[in-house]
Amino acid sequence: MDLSKKMIGIIIGSLLIILLAVIFWLKPNTESTETTSTSEKALQQQTGPLTSTQLAASEAQNFASKSQQDTQINCQIRADASNRLIVNEQTKDCFEYFITQYGEKTIEQIKADFLSYTKISYKEPVLSQLNNLWTRYIDYRSKLGDLPAPTADKESAKYYQQILVNTQNLRKKFFSNYEIQGLFGTQDTYDQYTVDRLEIMDNQKLSTAEKAQKLKELFEQLPEDWKENLKQLNQLEDLRKLTAEIKARGGSAEELRQMRTNLVGPEATQRLETLDVQRSDWKGKVNQYLAARDNILKSNLSDSAKQRAVEQLKAQQFANQQEQLRLQTFETVHDQGGKLPFAN
Repeated sequence: MDLSKKMIGIIIGSLLIILLAVIFWLKPNTESTETTSTSEKALQQQTGPLTSTQLAASEAQNFASKSQQDTQINCQIRADASNRLIVNEQTKDCFEYFITQYGEKTIEQIKADFLSYTKISYKEPVLSQLNNLWTRYIDYRSKLGDLPAPTADKESAKYYQQILVNTQNLRKKFFSNYEIQGLFGTQDTYDQYTVDRLEIMDNQKLSTAEKAQKLKELFEQLPEDWKENLKQLNQLEDLRKLTAEIKARGGSAEELRQMRTNLVGPEATQRLETLDVQRSDWKGKVNQYLAARDNILKSNLSDSAKQRAVEQLKAQQFANQQEQLRLQTFETVHDQGGKLPFAN
């Protein structure tokens, strides 16, 4: 599922959308799957097709924008045994499939296409329920851009928390609690998790080791199916930020070790320390080589002699061919006066 969808024009530029775009990029790849029971199958036979895959390809293309011509309409709509529309992320995906056509189509055309599509694809009472929810969803999206700008510092977690609260309050004006949970439950869980991570990072009363421990505890509260997708991404980001924080104030190796242990555990910490040694050794070798290379290039030797001397020096200090290939980048950056690209 594409989690960075294009917002409709009437809300482009708002501060809310900036936040949502960031959160959608980090959001894990999760989908809600509804199991069709025997009673649901019977209902589908009574009310007509409940999935867009049953719509004829020629008809489906009438509702797709040019950029979507090779795609199926992403609408997997379900109803329960009481003919009640099941509202979940798949319902939201259906709405967004049409909304993301904005730019290629006008809002009015998108609205008309959706209503034409549902008229062909669904029967009562699902049809009326779906169209009613669609109308409210469009109105909700149009009001997002009218939300007040947060008063907190843009660099603080409070700034994003205010956006989240304002958004959640707006949803209550358009949807029932059941609909809010179905449409935005997963998104809200991740959004709040993201804000909570920022709050931990911003907390000046916590040491880096305490921040690492709280980040780990926060991560453990996530649904199990999210952890695999988020673990590597979040841990790398948290390690980078906390390590930079320690180094910026000249923290000790013990402090760094404790932070890493709290965040990723002792085994991963040992691997990171081994990597630190390897990076330090590489940095020392490269700097030593470049200094010796500079002396050769500044000498009174002929150009051909300089070249031979440099190649000999390189072969002596970097016997591994892969290291020599990697070294070429450092030579180029060094000769151009740039900052050497050592890993932090």
